[in-house]
Amino acid sequence: MDELLRLDAAGQAQAVRDGQVSAREPAEAAIARIEALDGELNAVVHRRFERALAEIDAIPAQAPFRGVPILLKDLGWRQAGEPYHAGSRVTDGRADAPDGYGVVRLREAGFVVLGRTNTPEFGSTITTEPAAFGATRNPYDPAYSAGGSSGGSAAAVAAGMVALATASDGGGSIRIPASLCGLVGLKPTRARVSLGPAQGEGWNGFSCPGFVTRTVRDSAVALDVVSGTCPGDPYGAPELPGPLAGEVGRDPGRLRIGFLTGHPRDDMPETPVLTEAVTRAALLLESLGHDVEPGGPEALGDPDFSLNFGAIVANNVAAQVAMLGRLRGKPVEPDEIEPRNAAMVASARGRSAAEHILATQWIDGFRRRMAAWWSAGHDLLLVPSLGVAPFPLGWIPSDDLSLAFGRTGQAVAYTSPFNATGQPAVSLPLHRDAAGLPVGVQLVAAYGREDLLVRVAAQLEQAAPFEHPAVG
Repeated sequence: MDELLRLDAAGQAQAVRDGQVSAREPAEAAIARIEALDGELNAVVHRRFERALAEIDAIPAQAPFRGVPILLKDLGWRQAGEPYHAGSRVTDGRADAPDGYGVVRLREAGFVVLGRTNTPEFGSTITTEPAAFGATRNPYDPAYSAGGSSGGSAAAVAAGMVALATASDGGGSIRIPASLCGLVGLKPTRARVSLGPAQGEGWNGFSCPGFVTRTVRDSAVALDVVSGTCPGDPYGAPELPGPLAGEVGRDPGRLRIGFLTGHPRDDMPETPVLTEAVTRAALLLESLGHDVEPGGPEALGDPDFSLNFGAIVANNVAAQVAMLGRLRGKPVEPDEIEPRNAAMVASARGRSAAEHILATQWIDGFRRRMAAWWSAGHDLLLVPSLGVAPFPLGWIPSDDLSLAFGRTGQAVAYTSPFNATGQPAVSLPLHRDAAGLPVGVQLVAAYGREDLLVRVAAQLEQAAPFEHPAVG
């Protein structure tokens, strides 16, 4: 069973197809590991083990991932008939929504959904410590954060409970947990995966669904499974040249790559472990034949970015809270949600509709300024995945909002800009700090170029194989 769980999802699927194991065995092994480890890690907040096992016999034999277990993040990724909390007590576990587009595609491919993973309330911060469900702990050190908002998914994958889990990223929520848990975290291009039928876009287009995985090929094949648009989607991503699975192992050619060891914003302190991580990755890329040079988009240092980005996020959190009030028939009071989200709602109420539109227009201009750097001849940007070193639980306080928002802003300084631009980006587990905690580095491609990211990520994985000691 342990050997089976050490395989990635593509490997587990191959083992089932080859008859090495039955279609039930991967799920049975995953269930046993969840039951053994989750008491300490608190990654899985809803379990549907019996229903999952009962569904396996009905999966068509030709389904490519028949019997491979997966966990769904309890934010987005709705599954019909299953409780849904979004990290909050206010949602009351409503199970009345239909399957989301991505869940339909996963089940058609043969994946078996074992349950749902922990997330901060409404996904609005970078650590998974919701008051409703308690903190998720990092498998590398239980005193440390697994990140957020996809922290439950990341902890589950890093601990070997499942080979991959769904995630989403509105300001870094795939890449930050991937960095802290030593995983591959690919944020797709905006609209690569539909948010239908419930939504047309999330957080004004900032948020997109994806996965956390242990291998590049799993990130590629999983995204292949769920990519596409639903009827009525407001827009779609540029078409890829072919399946991303086919990009794994393909020569990326000689690329022009810029890198930043420090953030160009004046208020960002230098963090030695991040500098070391990026420097090592730059040298590795250079050794693989790429042209690697210091530098990045000038717009990345604009101090007005965080103000406009933060205003749009707060407005969307306020809208989500208002919708919850409508669903239950009475408004949500500030003391019913966590102080961070109550503060966002209050700030949104003091902001006019015109101010919201002005913020979105500012982001439009920022996106064009950022894109100009890639259009000028650069292929990739290399930066840290996270703007701070690995941090312990409680580092983002719930009782000091000024400190909490300040630390969060520093943490997302390298991720949130690419939610605003809609560009694809991937965090790769290429470094460790002195205590052995993972430190990810991030590669960012031009809009629509996941294919290039997968080629280079696989090249790096081959040159410096990713280690996953927490899987055991």
